[in-house]
Amino acid sequence: MASSTTSKGSKTLRVLLLPHFATGHIHPFTELAVSLAASSPPNAAVEAIIAVTPANVPIVQSLLERHSAAAVKIVTYPFPTVEGLPKGVENLGKAATQADSMRINIAASSEPLMRPAHETLVRAHSPDAIFTDMLFTWSVDIADELDVPCVAFHVTGAFTMLAMRHLMMDDAAINGEDMVTAPPFPTPQIRIPRTELPDLSIFRYVFGKVHSMQAACFGLAVNTFSGLEQQYCDMYMRQGYVQRSYFVGPQLQSSHSPTDAAADSKSQYIRWLDTKSDHSVAYVSFGSCALVSEAQLDQLALGLEASGKSFLWVVRAAEKWTPPKGWEKRVEDRGLIITSWAPQTAILAHPAVGVFLTHCGWNSVLEAVAAGVPMLTWPKVHDQFVNERLIADVLGIGDRLWPHGAGLRSEDYEKHEVIPADDVARALLTFMHPGGPGDVMRTRVMDLASKSHAAIAGGSSHQDLHRLVNDLMAAKGGRS
Repeated sequence: MASSTTSKGSKTLRVLLLPHFATGHIHPFTELAVSLAASSPPNAAVEAIIAVTPANVPIVQSLLERHSAAAVKIVTYPFPTVEGLPKGVENLGKAATQADSMRINIAASSEPLMRPAHETLVRAHSPDAIFTDMLFTWSVDIADELDVPCVAFHVTGAFTMLAMRHLMMDDAAINGEDMVTAPPFPTPQIRIPRTELPDLSIFRYVFGKVHSMQAACFGLAVNTFSGLEQQYCDMYMRQGYVQRSYFVGPQLQSSHSPTDAAADSKSQYIRWLDTKSDHSVAYVSFGSCALVSEAQLDQLALGLEASGKSFLWVVRAAEKWTPPKGWEKRVEDRGLIITSWAPQTAILAHPAVGVFLTHCGWNSVLEAVAAGVPMLTWPKVHDQFVNERLIADVLGIGDRLWPHGAGLRSEDYEKHEVIPADDVARALLTFMHPGGPGDVMRTRVMDLASKSHAAIAGGSSHQDLHRLVNDLMAAKGGRS
């Protein structure tokens, strides 16, 4: 393959990025695309192309608009026809039911459904490298056919991916044991109830293909930084799971221009936070995908009320929930509900926020760490139950809202026991009490916040990103 050049004669590295159909994947892929485009070595340029289905284009566009000089292009390919899935539902955040979420995930991992469109796309744009989401396991085969490198990009952390790898290998998980252990794994030992894991009869097969794809790829990039997960980052190479590893996080939705920062500061939510004292507000968000029953939303609302604490609560518009009668009036002086887009990074960075009540999605975890905000954990699906163990058991920067043994937790929200309002209120009051757990954990997470900023400002993640680009440039030069 001939080496392409820009109009000025400098070498160009064209990279194509393929994220999964979820906002929590599209965000870090888009941020990585921006970071790659901005990391061009001397006398070279990185041209980043992010590929999504038509209904997901606005998500990418809204992120790119927040970057002042992002040399990132958007291309589209058709979403597959999936029986039973409403037309136009191409993102997990738009799924109104758990069945629709499963249909999207199954479609995403189906080679017969997805590979033809991906192969047509890749051949049309002739990239010098492909960055693929883990479910698109056929990407490495397409890359091999075109003789270009394929990099797997994980949007969750090293700890969780390694834990899930070992949990999926445990025969006890398949044979119906109530509690599954992840061997071998560094301290602390990972034990997780069977109800908090996905259907292993399906996911074990999928993860087997994922692990084979990782090993075959040119390298693995992970949205984390070594200062957060050092021993788990080291395990990837020590165990021989991948050929090369790059820890390039946190790749966060952020403001990269003064205009964006000013817009965030004028948000009604930020203005409301300006009226509150330091560390006095609970920020509550379960991300863009988690489904929550109306009964649970009612109990959460009543628990926030009973706690007496100020709160800022993001409720998915798709849930179409009506608060208990009279509740909005009773909490109007100390609570706000957000049903539209929330400037989460700006909210978490505000000194008034004292705790983040979170579903433990990895993007939210990284944002809380970067902002130095301790967490109360309330995982909902997939990897979130394992992320919780990193937060609470390994790093000590958060507590479980519902302690072990309090009731059944399940990644199937219809089976997850409703957490009573009294338990919600009790957890908030205990955590936010002056001198209590929240203050202790804030000290720890503030230290990690400093490390996260250092990692991307010339530190380990900055260096790994540039090493990745240089390695891909060298690979391209070797093919010229």
